[in-house]
Amino acid sequence: MLSPDGVVFRGLLKRAIVGTCKTGSRRMKFGLRYCNTGPYVDPAIAIELVQAGEAAGFDSAWTVEHTVIPAGYASPYPYAANGKMAGGVDDIALPDPLIWMAYVASSTSTIKLATGIVILPQHNPVVVAKQVATLDHLTGGRVLFGIGVGWLKEEFEALGVPFERRGERTDEYIEAIRALWTQDKPSYAGEFVNFENAYCRPQPCQKSIPIIVGGQTKAAASRAGRLADGFFPGRDMPADLVEVARAAAVDNGRDPSALDITVSMPSDPAVLEDYARLGVTRVLVPVSGLTGLDIAIQNPSDALKWKDTIARYADT
Repeated sequence: MLSPDGVVFRGLLKRAIVGTCKTGSRRMKFGLRYCNTGPYVDPAIAIELVQAGEAAGFDSAWTVEHTVIPAGYASPYPYAANGKMAGGVDDIALPDPLIWMAYVASSTSTIKLATGIVILPQHNPVVVAKQVATLDHLTGGRVLFGIGVGWLKEEFEALGVPFERRGERTDEYIEAIRALWTQDKPSYAGEFVNFENAYCRPQPCQKSIPIIVGGQTKAAASRAGRLADGFFPGRDMPADLVEVARAAAVDNGRDPSALDITVSMPSDPAVLEDYARLGVTRVLVPVSGLTGLDIAIQNPSDALKWKDTIARYADT
């Protein structure tokens, strides 16, 4: 994992700036990270947070998913040295992200609602395509669909879903979901998903909801470049992985500059200037320490204090 304040980061950043990215071409946005955790499990406080974020100019509110967390799991959590999520606490309250998003959507009007991430291979792709499209339709096109392959094998086992080949299934699920969202008479024939002339209405208000791949691996970065609309590494600003994602886009005949890059808020705010030059699209500000991140927003009122920072980078 690379530190945004380290020498390695600076070297990779310089290479990326002079290489593949177009700098200064897009505004840099800010999102609230892991909003369906901690105190925001409470419905009233959840509404307060997202409304405050909307008032401050935050672009989006991001959620996270684990349907179950089996006690004493052995799978290593990839974002903590001790291999444990939430400091090793298993019995944490974690509302379903899509239902949480639907709940707060009715009390907001402009802020986007994002999954960061949904563990896609744990879901039936046809069902989740319907759920996400419906949410996008009802919110007037405010959904960002962040997806990942998952790391918690015991969770897959509890759900009766194979852990093996989850990357291959994810690739196919992305294609099938896109077909359901965009085709007039959706059809798809694959190894894991098959349907023919399967109407799935309503289709998204956005026509095709942005799909953002999360993960801190070359496989995730490559998947983002090949198939998705954005890349969201789990920690820091790994410029090498951003290069992988953009290179994969080029290799697949896609525009690398169109790939949204969503990253974590750096510990040193001065690094935001580097992020802007690199072409980062969005920076996520933690509102909960559930996953080991330093909390930058302690309560809904704190969100309002970011208004000037958000405005500063709005026209980068």
